[in-house]
Amino acid sequence: MKKIHFQEAVELMAEANPAYSPHCYYFMREALDFTIKMLEKPTSGKARHVSGGELLEGVRKFALQEYGPLTKRVLNTWGIQRCEDFGRIVFIMVENGVLGKTEEDRIEDFTGGYEFEAAFLQPFRPAKRADQPVPADQPRGA
Repeated sequence: MKKIHFQEAVELMAEANPAYSPHCYYFMREALDFTIKMLEKPTSGKARHVSGGELLEGVRKFALQEYGPLTKRVLNTWGIQRCEDFGRIVFIMVENGVLGKTEEDRIEDFTGGYEFEAAFLQPFRPAKRADQPVPADQPRGA
């Protein structure tokens, strides 16, 4: 079988899976690299496998670093609405020989990881302080 370049693989994956933008595959590859560095895993030689949970956390941190308050909007625009979408993208990449997997890896590892609202919007919302005065025109407890 002829080995193809990543860009060619992305074109094939995007064509076969139009629900996801081609950007998803580039993003996931970069998020995996970020996760490996975050976990201080060796980038060469024998490396310990990155679990689905570890990858989800790395994806979350990488996305926030790259896109800040626009993270959820960017991901949604690419067709990513929940953690299960990250799992589907990973397994599409596995099926196309771009990523590897172990016998223990399951797409279900990405189910219910975190709520996008809490993961990608909450970090940018101002914290409410108990000592803030309530404006005169606003009822108490609002």
